[in-house]
Amino acid sequence: MELICPVCNGLEQYFIECINCSGLMVDQGPLVDYLDDYSPYLSNDITQMVDGASYDKCVHLYLCEICGHDERIEIKRLEK
Repeated sequence: MELICPVCNGLEQYFIECINCSGLMVDQGPLVDYLDDYSPYLSNDITQMVDGASYDKCVHLYLCEICGHDERIEIKRLEK
């Protein structure tokens, strides 16, 4: 069974409201993309085990462009 992130694959969008200023937070991509220069190019089988979430979740970084607040949001992966 292969799992995919619906946000990474453009199947869904998450609209997160900033807890500080109520602005709309913008998805900055999966947290694993920020580990090093090559992590965006690695296989999901490798990277999905290092973000601290369970196997069926993809952690995304969301940023408020108004106040600069950021949050990590766990996105449930779907069966392909």
